[in-house]
Amino acid sequence: MGVSTAYHLAQAGRRDLVVLEREPLLGQGATGRCAGGVRYQFATEVNIRLSLHSLPMLERFRDETGVDPQYRPCGYLFVLTDERDAAAFRRNVELQRSLGVATEWLAGDEVRRRLPTMRFDDALAGTFHARDGLADPHSVVQGYAARARDLGARIVTGCAVTGIALTGGRVSAVETTGGRIACREIVVAAGPWMGQVAALAGVEVPIQPVRRQMVTTTPIPDLPPDFPFVIDFARSLYFHREGDGILTGMSNPNQPPGFDQSIDPDWEAEALEAAARRMPVLERAGRRAGWAGLYEVSPDAHPIFGPTPVEGLWVVGGFSGHGFMHGPIAGRLMSEFLTVGRAVTVDVSMLDLARFAEGRLVREYNVI
Repeated sequence: MGVSTAYHLAQAGRRDLVVLEREPLLGQGATGRCAGGVRYQFATEVNIRLSLHSLPMLERFRDETGVDPQYRPCGYLFVLTDERDAAAFRRNVELQRSLGVATEWLAGDEVRRRLPTMRFDDALAGTFHARDGLADPHSVVQGYAARARDLGARIVTGCAVTGIALTGGRVSAVETTGGRIACREIVVAAGPWMGQVAALAGVEVPIQPVRRQMVTTTPIPDLPPDFPFVIDFARSLYFHREGDGILTGMSNPNQPPGFDQSIDPDWEAEALEAAARRMPVLERAGRRAGWAGLYEVSPDAHPIFGPTPVEGLWVVGGFSGHGFMHGPIAGRLMSEFLTVGRAVTVDVSMLDLARFAEGRLVREYNVI
């Protein structure tokens, strides 16, 4: 979010820009620990519209930045084993199609036919979109950062924000471990740490960090070359190709909020057992690597865009696991907020910070 915003602001003519990253390298936070999925399949119009702009930006990314984002349209296949989910997804598909997203509706037998290496005897239905897929978070971060620098932005790593100074109720400076920087506008794009940073200016942002973890396997010879990104939706269990092996993970419904990014070995074992039941060939594969990262969860699983009660303080975050895929368009929208006062490319006015206090939540069903 930070480097995308900086790039799009610089592209719009803003040159006096500084990106602050507390880690020694860019992309070591939530972005660098995500699974890299990108998709059109959502349950609300605004999320679908964000994808309709963001994913084509990834397809054009190499031409625009000179860096290959490694976008791989393997398709997302959501497998539905619960009648309630199947009914909700059928409505979702109708909405997606009405907005120009050609999602396929699959019967249970078609799901099983498309996934010969998996065991889905209980599949009732599924949905598939061929342009959903994967991209490389590191490449996207570096591409935006390089182009932002070329356009005059400064990117400072190893520099943490320690305070936000206000004068007359508006932003006047940011305090950092590297010194004080006078400014009139701050965009908080701190992902799971957004609440902590915004609180430095006295602004409450209802984002909670929640741990998610995943594992990659050693090569699996029987893996079809066209294996899609598969989601066992009722279990929040997912699989996708990672080199010659599989990356798999499963959301822990009992995971308390917190900033712990260590591996929970008990949950990893439970997730791997569930994965092997769905994909028996995993029993013959070894564990290659595992890691944990943080979702930045908002109360309605939708992002927060725009101004705050403090003049000059802006926020972008709370994507609830979908930030990487919507990062390109999010940066463009934030540049529009700061240059023309509102988001133009996609109407995200309903995703303002004030909606939580005013009870205007916009709930997303399709969260894993």
